[in-house]
Amino acid sequence: MRLIWAYVLLFCLAGKERKMRNLTEIRWHGRGGQGAKTAALLLADVAFQAGMHVQGFPEYGPERMGAPITAYDRISAKPIRVHSNIYEPDFVAVVDDTLLHSVDVTAGLKEDGGILINTEKSAEEIVPMLKGYKGKIYLLDAHKVCMATLGKYFPNTPMLAAMVKISGVMDTEAFLKDMEGSLQHKFARKPEVLEGNMKALRLALEEVKECQ
Repeated sequence: MRLIWAYVLLFCLAGKERKMRNLTEIRWHGRGGQGAKTAALLLADVAFQAGMHVQGFPEYGPERMGAPITAYDRISAKPIRVHSNIYEPDFVAVVDDTLLHSVDVTAGLKEDGGILINTEKSAEEIVPMLKGYKGKIYLLDAHKVCMATLGKYFPNTPMLAAMVKISGVMDTEAFLKDMEGSLQHKFARKPEVLEGNMKALRLALEEVKECQ
């Protein structure tokens, strides 16, 4: 009888693990005006277009220019039944590395997930600022990507692409195709803006690097 119950327990735990893997939770940290909230909403939109169940929402509160803001994504192959902030994310995106001095960006972050940081700094400078986080750390110089493709600094665009790549929430080619369709509609009269944004997305996919 004990052996039967042991098998039942293992089966339930395996089912719980499969269920958890069907859900990816992402937390975004940025400053007002940098587009972290927009990136979270865009990610939810393209994942929805790919046939997934999604939630994309900012943390409630005033969004002042330059003030720290937080936004969230839930992406799942199955219906999502939880409706709350995300306290134990699988992935975290930090759109402004100055937040590392004032915000605990790794709070609750799962060690089998990862953190993506927009920075011009080296891994040797960034890793000690993450309070001993043991999971994967990814760095992207979004400023470099933006200047090379857009001529202006919009960090949310390359950070969005990099998050899709590191999280694996959807195929990168499908992501690019969906984004191109969305941007074509938005910038129908500005083809140069469309081209610049697509170049930024593609370059970010190439430039994001794992450093731990």
